[in-house]
Amino acid sequence: MPLPAYATTKDRIWYYTFRVICYAIFFFLMAPILVMIPLSFNAQPFFTFTSEMLMLRPEGYSLRWYQDFLGSDSWMRSIRNSFMIGIAATILATTLGTLAALGLSRSEMPFKGLVMALLISPMIVPLIISAAGMFFFFSQLNIAQSYLGVVLAHTALGTPFVIITVTATLVGFDHSLTRAAASLGASPSTTFFRITMPLILPGVISGALFAFITSFDEIVIVLFIAGPEQRTIPREMWSGIREDISPTILAVATLMVLISVLLLVTIELLRRRSERLRGLTPG
Repeated sequence: MPLPAYATTKDRIWYYTFRVICYAIFFFLMAPILVMIPLSFNAQPFFTFTSEMLMLRPEGYSLRWYQDFLGSDSWMRSIRNSFMIGIAATILATTLGTLAALGLSRSEMPFKGLVMALLISPMIVPLIISAAGMFFFFSQLNIAQSYLGVVLAHTALGTPFVIITVTATLVGFDHSLTRAAASLGASPSTTFFRITMPLILPGVISGALFAFITSFDEIVIVLFIAGPEQRTIPREMWSGIREDISPTILAVATLMVLISVLLLVTIELLRRRSERLRGLTPG
């Protein structure tokens, strides 16, 4: 947004200073990622830029680490585990979070603030505490070091994101539509699937994507609960850093960054679509 013609000198100074600060923060956050991506194409087994890379010589770059990643059975198994666990946890978290958000949106809901605080507590409590608690609890149920235990743990972490996004979508929801449907004889299930769900669907999908990202990138819970057969990509990267340092880890990290960027772009597009459906101007 350009400065108006009547802006004072102080306004102009703050206008440019604010943008410099924003760009500096953005660079501070993105610099480690931007450095990691070209290093994943290093032809040498180093974590530093070689002279050939700095001089942009073709022999300094290679896809060998991506080939190692795609040709490794352990990495492929971790990919399958990450997607399988992430999809299962996303389905459970989206279902539970959407139901919770619908309940919290009702005016007659008692102790709404307390219930909301309890439901989003996994976002606030340090992960190491949650992981330790889940480990001891799941051990009593004999589901530690199993796919079920990891899926349930990731569901607990992803549900708060679904609750927040769906609750935010329901803020602008016109409840007169559901009352009109009820007055015309529609059953609660028909009203939900034909009226409520289509209107809150962008928020539900956004929450589901956040839940999937949370599961896909999570490492602390996996270290406590997952067994050798439930190794995910972050767990495999952790083992690679400790046991066999290789630029293959950079190649995997680059692919994970690309997946995260695509999911975040999808979330932003859904947010804008949700605002248009509610008659708001996307910002």
